Amino acid sequence: MEKELKLTDFYYELPQELIAQDPLVDRSSSRLLVFHKDTKEMEHKIFKDITDYLKPGDCLVINDTKVIPARLIGEKEETGAKIELLLLKRISDTKWETLVKPGKKAKVGTKISFGNGLLKATIVDVLEEGNRLIEFEFEGIFEEILDELGQMPLPPYITHQLQDKTRYQTVYAKHEGSAAAPTAGLHFTNELLEKVKEMGVSIAHVTLHVGLGTFRPVKVENVLEHHMHSEYYCIEEADATLINDTKKKGGRVISVGTTSTRTLESVADENGRIHAGSGWTDIFIYPGYKFKVIDGLITNFHLPESTLLMLVSAFADRESIMKVYETAVKEKYRFFSFGDAMLLI
Repeated sequence: MEKELKLTDFYYELPQELIAQDPLVDRSSSRLLVFHKDTKEMEHKIFKDITDYLKPGDCLVINDTKVIPARLIGEKEETGAKIELLLLKRISDTKWETLVKPGKKAKVGTKISFGNGLLKATIVDVLEEGNRLIEFEFEGIFEEILDELGQMPLPPYITHQLQDKTRYQTVYAKHEGSAAAPTAGLHFTNELLEKVKEMGVSIAHVTLHVGLGTFRPVKVENVLEHHMHSEYYCIEEADATLINDTKKKGGRVISVGTTSTRTLESVADENGRIHAGSGWTDIFIYPGYKFKVIDGLITNFHLPESTLLMLVSAFADRESIMKVYETAVKEKYRFFSFGDAMLLI
């Protein structure tokens, strides 16, 4: 592992207009930059061309987490002042760790009302980093109320209103619990996944509930001092077996997104064997890391100086990835959550 990695090693210039504000109508018509790790060659394709790079016997690993409409806008019962909550982590049936805006005046005991009292909340504790522990009161099923009152928690760099909630979900989203979408998966349509299966490529599922820590900026100049947030993961026995069998037979494991990658690398032993189970991971992958499982990676274009860019740089090498990003900017690829994708193989 490296002794020191500077934050500035992962900086690149990004013109504001390349940040995708809206999803494309057709998911699979995004652009795809293909980077070949061995030859350093780049190709410019369309996402549905991904099938040209997959082979029978490969295994595609997808994260089937589902984003919850975690953004709630309500008012303080005492003053009527507007207050916004972002649900981060479920602690129990009625308690959540949240991010509150404006936070300074959100003191313990503050009561908040949403949807004319359909949902009520009390701040019961102030946690590390200023997050608040909230106790909710409601009648009926929390998820249904949330579906009615909540909004999709789009990342801060997306300023447009999302017209269709489902466009910030993958087509295979299943297990509710994320505060952000695993965006590499947004490019797949059901038709494309069918085509992949028909080719003899197997599809394994993992679940990792993406936390907002994903967007938390790295604030230390020496990257190695950065501490990752932890996220809940789960991988079933059948999926672990599928991935292990792929490896045993000489097939490649292609990970869809940094979240699937972090899950796989968290549950693998030294020999690269995947073990089923669930738990919390705060694995931080940066250049120098030796990958145990994945042979290929599908991912979007990430923020400068982000832990996600560091993970991608670890999978190829930093210099190559910074060149890829330079090319993507020059070729006017669309960046971040609703943007285009790259395949590293």
